[in-house]
Amino acid sequence: MSKFMKKLVALLFALLATTVFAQESMLKPFVLASKGGGDLAQKLDATKAALTKAGFTISGSYSPYANTTVIGVTNDELRGTAAKSEHGGYGAAMRVAVTKAKDQVQISYTNPPYWASVYRMNGELKETAAKLQAALGKLEEFGANGMTAAQARKYHYAFGMEYFNEDNTFVSYPSHEEAVKAVEAGLAAGKFGVTKVYRVDVAGKKEVLFGVALKGTGDSKMMDDTFIMNEIDFRDIKSAAHLPYDILVSDNKVFAQYARFRIAVSFPDLSMMGANSFMNIMKSPEAIREALALTVGGKKDAR
Repeated sequence: MSKFMKKLVALLFALLATTVFAQESMLKPFVLASKGGGDLAQKLDATKAALTKAGFTISGSYSPYANTTVIGVTNDELRGTAAKSEHGGYGAAMRVAVTKAKDQVQISYTNPPYWASVYRMNGELKETAAKLQAALGKLEEFGANGMTAAQARKYHYAFGMEYFNEDNTFVSYPSHEEAVKAVEAGLAAGKFGVTKVYRVDVAGKKEVLFGVALKGTGDSKMMDDTFIMNEIDFRDIKSAAHLPYDILVSDNKVFAQYARFRIAVSFPDLSMMGANSFMNIMKSPEAIREALALTVGGKKDAR
């Protein structure tokens, strides 16, 4: 084969590889279900009713700041798929946000296939995605330029930053039941600004997911939901479904994803420096880690 033909064959293979990659589905963190005028409270009620009608269990909800409510939902597919992989419980719930931005009410939700890949679950959650779309709609996916499933499973924001399997281990208890009891008690007390939004028990496994609200002022403002989102959720389409934060009880141990992973995977295109950047919340990961650790009975220096 001549040198020309070898180069031509190599070029064709390169073009084919590029085409295959381009055809591979690109996933984004969130789905914008709808946007438009209307009363925020009425839209919220209608959203909850549609979710319930579609077979979802509403595990809890909260308003982290004005004009925004986030709802935690689960179903059999989420709870069952969560049981099939290590720490799959992080994906046992999806989050739905109803937000008023300027004169529009936006309804959005976490994109199940994206989070299934991010959390390295044994399944793509396609059924859940279809049910959310049927119940709420789907205008577009948003929140990033997009990643393939393979890229999402290996995601970390930058060199030296955490992967999914590098979460915080806060504390171990003698049993699963005692671990869950301790977390419930810590969240109920709210001493460190961390309170419960919802709880989801993973099917057939000693694993429980807690969605938690973070409230801080003064020296602890860096862990505050409102402070963080004011800095990074600045685009026209809001990413409030990033909230709430997660605590996972797996067997007798209590975990949470480190914030340099958990925040970045919701905002993978956020700049490192400049206005509305990670630099503005540089102290937040440690502030969150500390508040969560103390809430569940761990130590300040748990990391």
